[in-house]
Amino acid sequence: MTRSMNRSMTTQLLVIDPQNDFCDLPTDWQPAHPLTGQPIAPALPVPGAHADMQRLAAFIRRHGQALEAITVTLDSHQRYDVAHPPFWRQGDGGEAAPFTTITAAQVRAGAFAPRDAAALPRVLAYLDALEAQGRYTLMVWPVHCEIGSWGHGVHADVLAACGAWQAQRQRAVHPVFKGTNPWTEHYSAIEAEVPYADDPATRLNTRLLQSLGAADRLVIAGEAGSHCVRATTEHIVQHLPRLQPGWRADRLVLLTDCMAPVAGFGAQQQDFLDALQAQGAQLARSDEIRL
Repeated sequence: MTRSMNRSMTTQLLVIDPQNDFCDLPTDWQPAHPLTGQPIAPALPVPGAHADMQRLAAFIRRHGQALEAITVTLDSHQRYDVAHPPFWRQGDGGEAAPFTTITAAQVRAGAFAPRDAAALPRVLAYLDALEAQGRYTLMVWPVHCEIGSWGHGVHADVLAACGAWQAQRQRAVHPVFKGTNPWTEHYSAIEAEVPYADDPATRLNTRLLQSLGAADRLVIAGEAGSHCVRATTEHIVQHLPRLQPGWRADRLVLLTDCMAPVAGFGAQQQDFLDALQAQGAQLARSDEIRL
């Protein structure tokens, strides 16, 4: 069954981190590294993300005329980052492997330490603040979405669909960069996990919130549903009603076939979708909706 929306409604699309490093791209989609000649494999592929992005591209092509605005967020890191392996060493001097969780207690006990010993006080302050929020424990991810790299770029099919939309509608896609501060994780495009007063890029992005809140219907897709899609959407629901009284979660549509969880985090994505649906958000496949 297709779900029709009132044509007088304004609809925006929010695409969260549709980047090469998050897509399980087949080898013929992987370019050769100019220095080694070897295929460049995605750093943090989410199972099913390539197909998700192809469906999303088809959605944009099919409904471009009805989309008033498209916002694309981009996870944007440097190699030196508190959530990347080169930042850390184990107590015995060994490397901190990807997908290791690190707590403040472990650092205080000497199980892990920043390779730069001078960073220890700042790291402990960060971990204490992060854990006090109760949302996440620090995760050491593979180096991913390194600024300027192929992995930082947008999935080719989504990029082409957005380019065609820009030519059709004569307006630009709105890019939002997140994660440039190496001292805090930044899953959400709305706010870093631990904002810093001296870095506006980590603080609450009220301009983005107000722009998204202007839509009668906000359609959300991207990767990964268990992490960055979840964190961004939760922050939208948390903060928009304060900025725009009367705004409610029933303006949201989550495209369930255009997002997927990080491997092993399926339950987290499902909990997120269930909670948003309970608050009034619509869950739908990309081929169920007519704009």
